[in-house]
Amino acid sequence: MFKVPNEYRIQGGELGSTDEIGNNGAFVVPYQSFMLRVIASDGKGWEHVSVSLPNRCPNWREMCFIKDLFWDAEDVVIQYHPAKSEYVNLHDNCLHIWRPVGVELPTPPRELVG
Repeated sequence: MFKVPNEYRIQGGELGSTDEIGNNGAFVVPYQSFMLRVIASDGKGWEHVSVSLPNRCPNWREMCFIKDLFWDAEDVVIQYHPAKSEYVNLHDNCLHIWRPVGVELPTPPRELVG
């Protein structure tokens, strides 16, 4: 189930929101000795988070941490590599996680993953 950590929600300023708008908003999430910047949304049939850092892209462990914070442990989510003609880059140090609402994502056989 998609959920947002309201304790990390940005409440003031340009990116500010309240939990009245549900799973949509900007968040600053502590991780180790720094902060991950996250924007979450659940519109148009998709649950989505973008994760960014000021000087580099998030790594696998950081993305896993955010996945577990915004979704349940058994939820399957995906990072897309779109067709080059569909690629949009609004932030060089940002990665995205997606999950379609009401659709079970296919996954490869377990022995092919590890």
